[in-house]
This record gives sequence, C-alpha cells and structure tokens, in this order.
Amino acid sequence: MKSKIYYFLRIIKIGIKNIFLHKLRSFLTILGIVFGVASVISMLAIGEGASYEAREKIKELGSQNIIIRSVKLQEARITQETRAFVGVYGLVEKDYEMIRTIPTVEFIVPTWEMKEEIRYGDKIVQGRIVCTYPEYKDVMNLGIETGRFFTKIDMELFKPFAVIGYSIKKSLFPVEDPIGKTITVRSYNFKVIGVTKEKGLMTETTGFTAEDVNFDIYIPFTTGRSYFGEFEITSKQGPIIRWERNWVKYHRFIVRVKDMDKILTTSAIIEDILKTNHKKDDYEILVPLQLLMQAEHTKKIFNIVLGSIAAISLIVGGIGIMNIMLATVTERTREIGIRRAVGAKRKDIINQFLIETVILSSTGGLIGIFLGVLIPKLVTKFAGMTTIITWWSIALSFTISVGVGITFGIYPARKAAYLDPIQALRYE
Repeated sequence: MKSKIYYFLRIIKIGIKNIFLHKLRSFLTILGIVFGVASVISMLAIGEGASYEAREKIKELGSQNIIIRSVKLQEARITQETRAFVGVYGLVEKDYEMIRTIPTVEFIVPTWEMKEEIRYGDKIVQGRIVCTYPEYKDVMNLGIETGRFFTKIDMELFKPFAVIGYSIKKSLFPVEDPIGKTITVRSYNFKVIGVTKEKGLMTETTGFTAEDVNFDIYIPFTTGRSYFGEFEITSKQGPIIRWERNWVKYHRFIVRVKDMDKILTTSAIIEDILKTNHKKDDYEILVPLQLLMQAEHTKKIFNIVLGSIAAISLIVGGIGIMNIMLATVTERTREIGIRRAVGAKRKDIINQFLIETVILSSTGGLIGIFLGVLIPKLVTKFAGMTTIITWWSIALSFTISVGVGITFGIYPARKAAYLDPIQALRYE
C-alpha cells in the first residue's frame, strides 16, 4: 500500500515539474477550462437569482389565491363633438355572490381602486387608493411596519382611516411619524393608522403589469364607497379635453382557496361563472400557483440552456489540453524511449501523461471556481441583481473539468505509451 502511495506521489511530483517547465504554455492551456468553469458557475448563479426573484414575487401574491381583475376594453368610437363618455365594465355583485358560494372557496376579498393625489400640508404625491376589507392584509401578505391595519369594526363604523404604503410615508413624512396624522384625498380627510413594509416592484414576470404597491393607500371598503361612489373619473388630453366616467363595481377579487390541490379546479369554475355573467371579456384571471409552476419550468429550461452554453467552453478547453499534450508527446519522444528502455511499463507512461492532464484541468477548475464565485458577487454589488451560487454548480463544474482532462488526456497518453522504444530512442 505504501509503495503504491509513494508511486503516485512520485508521478504527481514529476508531472508538476514537467508542467512548470513551460509555465506560460501551461497557463494558456488551462484558460479554456478556467473560463468554462467560471461561466458555468456564474451563469447558473445569475439565472438562479433571476428565477428566485420571480418566484418570490409570485409567492407574495399568495400561493392559495386566485386573483380576478376588471379589464377596461377599448372604448367605442367617440366623435370629436363628444366631450364626455360613460363606460361600464368589470366585476359585478352577481360575480361576488356566485364565487363566494363555491365550496372550495375559503373567502373572497373585493377591492375598488383609483389613482388620486394624496396631500399632507404642502406635500403632494400620486398614489393608488385601494378600498378593501381587513382580510386584504393577510391574503396579499402585507407586512405592517408601524401602526395597524383597519378592522371589521372600523369598516362597520365607516371610519376614515388609512394605511399608507412605504413610499407614501417616505414622500409625505420624511422625518415625521405619520401615525395619527391627517392626509387628504380629493376633499376628504383620512387619519393614518398604519404604514406597510416596503415590497418589491411587481413586474411582468409575475403576470402583472409593473406596479409599485408601495404607493398604495388602503382604506375600509365601506368608507371608500360612501366617499367616492362607484364611478372612476379620468380626463384625456387631445384636441378636446375629454372626461371619462366609468362605472366599476369591483376592480379586483382576491379569492382564497381552502385546499391548494383544488386551486386549478376552482379557477376553472370561476372562469365558467364569469363567462356566463359577462358578454365581453372585461375580466382577467391570474393564478399565482400556475405562474409559480411556469416559473419553475422556465428555470429548468434556463439552467439547461445556460449550462449547455458554458459546457461548450469546457469542451474547447479539453481540446486545448489534448492538443498541447499531443505536442508534448512529440517533444518528449526520446524521454519516453529512455524510460521504456530502463524498464518503465506502458501503464507507467499512461499514468504519467494522465496525471499531467488531470493536474492541468483540476488547476484550471480551481481557478475557474474562484472566478465563478467572484463574478456573481461583483454582479450583485455593481448591478444590483440577485445572484445565488449553488453548491451543486460548483461540484458539477469541477467534476466536469477533471472529467474533461481525463477524457482528452487518454488519447495522448496511449499514443505516448505505444511508441516503439527503439524508434523513440532514435528520434531527434
């Protein structure tokens, strides 16, 4: 046993010595492996980070939720003389009553929303007013930074309370504590009772158009309905300033399903109900669980594509190693002849050349791992992107780099071992 260990240590020592005889050539040889391993780790880390962000955004919507939104369709043709337009679209009371009777539905939370200016003193900020129920906080995973969310009692008493988003607080109350202060929307005053924690921007990756929920203000549904009614009023600039009044009963339903296994079935039932109640497609159904499944599938494809692209660099690096080892065999032909003449066996020659290729490829792999870990950290620091380095990407890339060294080293090693000793000794 000791003799075998000594034998391999001796071969490794000779292999390292031979590699260091041509430092620059050896370094250039392993560059393909270095870049291959580094690209595998860094590209998978960036892909994993992007996928993680998308999944987290979807999870924030609630994996047991089904979200139904009112969708405004293209208006009918309006003549130049028309200065006002009244439209009707979206979710109605009948939808609410029918959906809440589905056995698999735990509860349904409606919202009514509008974009308005929010004032405090001489400060003004544009935000979205969300009239909703107390359960909204839980179904949409809203964290409360300070204060509290409104309750059922607040809603029953038509309290003029408001819970403001994180960005609203930063804009209107940069140095003050907003709790207890009064903000104004249109001509109505609301008392701030809470501030939500900061949340990431909802993007297209979640199936939503980009929206910043940090600029939302949440008020009791009953209060909002008594103050603002059911009409949303907007103005459109053009040759003639045109006012639009749209009647919308509900802008959104957030449906919580009792059993996660029943989400897709419940979604299909809801779609049938809405198709029956609506003559036009003025609604949209979003299932976060479905989006999550799609994100997981996309992640797998993304990893396969990125891994395949990066693996090409490893193959190119392996070809480079084989090329240089074939040149080394030619350079050391006489040395091989002398070693065979003094008793070295073919397996000794094969082991010698294989050890050298493995040393080259594993050294390139280790340098590649260092760069592969460093690059995602630099991307996170300077680009602000989330990157996640997984242990399996490091293990996989290093294993492949060693495997590439062995695979592409076998042919040069066998060629060296099967040289005729007499011809090798005569080689000049």
